[in-house]
Amino acid sequence: MRIPALSRLAATLTVAMTTLLPAARPAAAEVELSFYTGYQTAPHSRVEGNYGGSDFSFLSEWEGRPFEMPPYYGIRATWWRSANLGFGAEFTHTKVYASDATLADNGFDRLELTDGLNIITANVLYRWPGKWASGRLTPYVGAGLGVAVPHVDITPTGGEKTFEYQFTGPAARWMAGASYAINDTWSVFGEYQGTYSANKGDLEGGGEWESNIVTNAINIGLSYNF
Repeated sequence: MRIPALSRLAATLTVAMTTLLPAARPAAAEVELSFYTGYQTAPHSRVEGNYGGSDFSFLSEWEGRPFEMPPYYGIRATWWRSANLGFGAEFTHTKVYASDATLADNGFDRLELTDGLNIITANVLYRWPGKWASGRLTPYVGAGLGVAVPHVDITPTGGEKTFEYQFTGPAARWMAGASYAINDTWSVFGEYQGTYSANKGDLEGGGEWESNIVTNAINIGLSYNF
């Protein structure tokens, strides 16, 4: 499904965040806003589809390039309903670029999702508050389900350029990490996070593409609790 403007992506994220966090919360509850970046990669995956009356199917070597513009980053909002259990929403701006060898071997000038292989999910998290480091270090695990909203940048050699946001299919994420409390309000954290997205979209000039993509990342971030 095509998205004609970035504003729709922003609206989707806003709705996901605001609908999953209640307007009012009990005094015992805690809301945590987390912001992170890190080092992100993606293993090979098969790219299939058709263009110009011909089918294509090949194994793409993906590069993450997390520090190139636009950089890899994420935002997470968690409502801790109890000391251990939390629910929330998350947006991750992850990226994949087909390698030069993949492009040359398979007839593409561009094949990348680099203004984001954007993953939006509703999450469930579980933590063990203050388990280590004299009560300051809190390990946690989590998982989520949602949708992929990549910015598709694909140009078959000699063909038309596709350059737009698309809703491409379901997505999932999983994570494990630990946060370190600086004080009652701020904490820093490190985590492993993986995502999976089943992507299928349209190509300009007639045609389709699809690929199931996994990403892996080591994140570092900052959280604000209130």
